[in-house]
Amino acid sequence: MNVQDDLQTRWWTLEAKLVERFGKKPDMETILFLIGIQEFGEIRPSFSKEQKQDLMHVAVCSLLSKSGYYELESVDEDGWPHFKQLKPLPVLNPKEQEDFLKDHVLLYFDTQDHS
Repeated sequence: MNVQDDLQTRWWTLEAKLVERFGKKPDMETILFLIGIQEFGEIRPSFSKEQKQDLMHVAVCSLLSKSGYYELESVDEDGWPHFKQLKPLPVLNPKEQEDFLKDHVLLYFDTQDHS
């Protein structure tokens, strides 16, 4: 089994857990949205389109902070975290970008024990 197969197998396992929990298979945007809500720490009945985008940004920064790309800089008066970039992101093709993000999502769920 190569690294790519292992990543895909672990991804399918995560998707199965999320299907079990939410009743349908989430796409990457939905997963990022859920992580963003977790990191923001406040569940609201609804979020505006801009807030949803902000939550996905929070998720990406939180995920990539585990690898030293970002660090939490501050939290504003509304509770929104703000990050600063510490090093440039790797230059990757779209498939590599997807796998890079998947690997960080899997690390997040492993380390957060969200199963």
